[in-house]
Amino acid sequence: MEYRTLGKTGMKVSRLCFGTMSFGGNADEAASLAIFHRCREAGINFFDSANVYNGGRSEEILGKCIADCRDELILTTKVFGAVGGKGVNDRGLSRRHIMLAVEDSLRRLKTDRIELYFVHQFDPETPIEETLRAMDDLQRQGKILYPAVSNWAAWQIAKALGISAKESLARFECIQPMYNLVKRQAEVEILPLAQSEQVGVITYSPLGGGLLTGKYSSGAAPQQGRLVEQEMYRKRYGQASYHATAERFAAYARQEGIDPASLAVAWVMAHPGVTAPIIGARSVEQLEPSLAALEVAMDAERYAAIAALSDAPPPATDRSEEAAGS
Repeated sequence: MEYRTLGKTGMKVSRLCFGTMSFGGNADEAASLAIFHRCREAGINFFDSANVYNGGRSEEILGKCIADCRDELILTTKVFGAVGGKGVNDRGLSRRHIMLAVEDSLRRLKTDRIELYFVHQFDPETPIEETLRAMDDLQRQGKILYPAVSNWAAWQIAKALGISAKESLARFECIQPMYNLVKRQAEVEILPLAQSEQVGVITYSPLGGGLLTGKYSSGAAPQQGRLVEQEMYRKRYGQASYHATAERFAAYARQEGIDPASLAVAWVMAHPGVTAPIIGARSVEQLEPSLAALEVAMDAERYAAIAALSDAPPPATDRSEEAAGS
């Protein structure tokens, strides 16, 4: 396993991060433990969770998994959504909600600190300064080591970094955006921002909700999987152009003799702005192709050939003629 320094934190993290969204959901406790041990066997020391995953069960099961190796690991979890509570203040990024939610996460994880504490999405009702001051306080208390951010636009992240610098507050040290061959918006501003400011990046959904695994090509849709079972993923990856890209990608992977899932993860991993893609699985068997991405050779020629299978997003200025060198 290769390990990389996460941004400016000095922490060394495995080249793959395992996302525990399946824990307590479509992976029961026994399956989750088996997956965790396989990840550790492969050298993964980086595990991502969220308080809302399966109503807190993901954190609870992860807490059991890490009991005998906690100090060897880098853990993340997230705050924003409601977990069980139905009160009007049981969600968002207010100081009140953050302070209560972190205690619940620490209890479920059975740990005294969280290495990376992510704000899970943007809260238009709470000033960024309010959120940043709460996160700074948690860092000073030792309950979190670094604030982090997921699902914010680049301008929101940049604004937050500016506020943190101006007010001497703990800054976001890791960004978690969606990124895969059919969802490439992060290339436009988020990844360049992270590279410029030396912020770590762990990307989610490298397989496009299963679209890029080859299971959905040639009209042979499987009977299970997120694209079949979950409306959110059907909407997210329902565009015909995405499926056309997936068809081309699966054909290319077959031509190269590589499992499409392995190649999809390897392509994301090869972007210089990505610290580690987040992989996931509901079983050890399903995990193996993602782990095999570590063995895929990804030179510049192969990277460009895969990138050419999908439409690159326009540049931030929308001046495509300049990007093309005209």
